Amino acid sequence: MRKALNALYDCAAALAALFMVGLLAMVLTSILGRQLHFNVPGVDAYAGYMMASAGFLALAHTLKKGEHIRVTLVLNALGAGQRRWMERWATGAGAALALLFAVFSVRLVLQSHEFNDMSTSNDATPLWIPQLAMAAGAVVFAIAAIDEFVLTWHGRAPRADGEMLRHE
Repeated sequence: MRKALNALYDCAAALAALFMVGLLAMVLTSILGRQLHFNVPGVDAYAGYMMASAGFLALAHTLKKGEHIRVTLVLNALGAGQRRWMERWATGAGAALALLFAVFSVRLVLQSHEFNDMSTSNDATPLWIPQLAMAAGAVVFAIAAIDEFVLTWHGRAPRADGEMLRHE
């Protein structure tokens, strides 16, 4: 199961990297268009879609590598037992919020598709298409957050470098 989850996080990160390359292509197209006096309609909107997609798809991988910002001021002041319970509470609350975010992201995609929401810029893209990457990233992030909660509950506390540490 661990290999499958890590592969899921790595695939989402690889997709995020592809969207970053797409973002670079959109920005370069925009720059070249201005310099060579041609216009590609919607290039700014697509750059925004690519940026949002990259950000959301990278969330799970970033969490699992321990790269999210952690405020450890309170944790460092606690004893081992209190720290374990605080870690459990924090990862549980984070997992619950991530799950809610995933549910509402998927719901947004379904509603955008149902109502045929279109981009207001000149590209007129159906909004559910770029929202798919956001929803996919949110779902994978929720899985990663639940994974962190389960690992923490079983006595492994996340460290800042992404490694897991057994509570003593």
